[in-house]
Parts: sequence; C-alpha cells; structure tokens
Amino acid sequence: MIQISENTTLIQPSKIRKMFNKALEYDQVLSFTLGEPDFTASENVVEAGCRAIREGQTKYSANAGLLPLREAISGYLKRTEGQEYDPVSQIVVTPGAMGALYLALKTILNPGDEVIVSEPCWTNYIQQIQMCGGTAVSVQTDPKRGFDLDVEAIRSAVTDRTRAIILNSPCNPTGAVASREALDALAQVAKEFDLAVLADEVYKHILFDGAEYTSLASLPGMAERTLVIDSLSKTYAMTGWRVGFAAGPAEVISQMTKLQENTSACASTPCQCAAIEALNGPQTHLEHMREQYRIRRDYVLERIASIPGLSCSKPQGTFYAFLDIRQSGLDSETFAMRLLEEEQVVLVPGTAFGEFGEGYVRLSYAASMESLEQGFDRIAAFMERCHG
Repeated sequence: MIQISENTTLIQPSKIRKMFNKALEYDQVLSFTLGEPDFTASENVVEAGCRAIREGQTKYSANAGLLPLREAISGYLKRTEGQEYDPVSQIVVTPGAMGALYLALKTILNPGDEVIVSEPCWTNYIQQIQMCGGTAVSVQTDPKRGFDLDVEAIRSAVTDRTRAIILNSPCNPTGAVASREALDALAQVAKEFDLAVLADEVYKHILFDGAEYTSLASLPGMAERTLVIDSLSKTYAMTGWRVGFAAGPAEVISQMTKLQENTSACASTPCQCAAIEALNGPQTHLEHMREQYRIRRDYVLERIASIPGLSCSKPQGTFYAFLDIRQSGLDSETFAMRLLEEEQVVLVPGTAFGEFGEGYVRLSYAASMESLEQGFDRIAAFMERCHG
C-alpha cells in the first residue's frame, strides 16, 4: 500500500473549488466564485501565441524563461514601479504567480520557519507555506478601516522563527489597497527584524477611483528584501496561459531558477512568446477591462446597499466584493450553501480565506452585467426570507 505523507495530508482542498464543484450539480446556477476574468486575451496576444506555435517555438526555454520576456518584464517593472531589475539575474518566469510563490517559499523556508499572512487572505498562501514545511501565522486586517493592514498586529506576531511576510495588495478577497502609511510601517518592521517580504502584485492594475499602487520594493531599503510576484493572468486575461514571474535579489532568483529546473523546467514557451506581446504591445485591452470592472463594482455596491442585512466595504481594487452577511444570522458556510440550494447562486464563504473571514462571503464580479443583475435579484429574495 502506498502511504501518503503527513505533510500532504495537512493540505486541505480549497473551499472556493468546493463551492464551484458543488454548483455543477445544479441546472440554472449563477456562479460568482472563481477569480477569473470573463474576458479573453486580446487578439494580438492570441496571434502572438499562435504564431509562436506555427514557427516552431515549442522547445524548452531557459529555466529562467526566454530572455526577451525577462527583458520585457524588466521594462514593465521599470514603467510601473520605477525599479531596475537585471533581466539576466533578477527575474525568473514561472508557470503562473502560484509557481513563483511556491518556489520563493521553498527557497527561503527551513522546517518550522514562520511566515506572517494578513487575513482574510487567499488561502493558497497558507497551504503553500505548509507544503514548504513552514508555519503560517495569521493576523487580522482591520475591517473598520476597509481591511487595511494592521501593522502593529504584524509586529506583535514576529518571533525568532519569523522569516517572511506575505503582502497582497490589492487584496483577494477584500479588494483593499494597502495605504502608504501602512506600507511605510510594514517596511520598518521588515528592516527592523530582517524579514523578507513576498509582495503578490497580481491585481495591481485593477484599481478604481484614483487609487494609486505603491510597490513595497520601491521604498527605501526594501528592494534587497522584497520579492515581487506577479503574473499576466488577471492583468491580461491570461489565466490558462500560466505565465507568472518573480523579481528580486539575484541570490534568491538563482535559487528559485535551480528549483524550477527540477520541477517544471520552464513555463510554456509559446505562452511566453504571447506574454512578450502582452507586455510590449498596446494596453487598450487592459484599460477596457478595468473600466468594465469599475462599472460592475459600482453596480454591485448599489445592489448591496439596497438589500437589508447586507453591507460591504468599498473595494479599491480587484474584481471582488467581500459582503458582510452577519445580520443574516447565518455563518458563512451555511449562508453560501443555502444560497446555492435555494437560489442557485454561488458565492464563496469567507472562511475560505481564513478564520477571520467568518461573517462574510466573497463575490467575484468578473461576470457579465446580466448575470450580476439576475444574481442580485436572487440574493435579495434570499435575504428577504432570512429577515422574514
């Protein structure tokens, strides 16, 4: 009999996927679960990928990725963050940002090392920390301040085993964008305790109402201790293309590249060719998507405000709304399951994003307006019964 490792048994299936899979049992489901744009990649990007296949660019690339793509990423980071990264030694291309995150954690963690995460958070952080032999230490963001970082709580959570902090801004699931004040304070904590920061920036281009993104790596003294993790999945609607990257200190990137040689070897070469076009080509598709997300966000907030018992902090970014459902009298998982069973609307229970997500559900508005309109009609009917 083949035995399963203790480490593997600690890893739990995602509650996001649990709800997604449960919804497949119903016939007229409106699903707002997955964090996936309902758009497809722009035509020029699709053509670049197809052209790469036609021209035979289907062999292995260097483990760190195609140099022209790393050069494109370097230019992209210079434009968006004002940071200089050597494309040869300071950037590695990975199968999605998830690949970059895993390689980063595997590179820096020894068994028992601690990583601080701010909840509610994308729970793959916690799972990947465990997969790498580390321990996730969760601190709560402040819902009274729009789920901004609680840096004093982060400071209090630091121990002699703390190795890193994960920062996700704009945040999945809350849509919060870390304030400059919080980032400055977080940088001070990282420098004071000699900690690495893994900065997940995959939503940094989906911002609203004039919100500005500040990369932690751009703050004084932080470039040498920050790993920027990003992907083309959300920004360019390329989720299935699986192209991500990490940028940071050369000594860390070289180790991540060594590990990638022994896992996936490299990201898909035709997809890397398409990624070059996405980064270097016209950005009008991104601008169009961002405007559509803003329109949908505004509609979602309007509908939430009209339904007794629901409320929501205004998302500054991403395509998620984190609904406060505590007045329903139901816990998060019961609320989500009953809403599916009674109205065939699928939301994700807040506990999918850690214990501090209790009392909330996440709705992805990366969906058509028609679906959102029908979905909120059903949610309103459900809430009326809860209050009745």
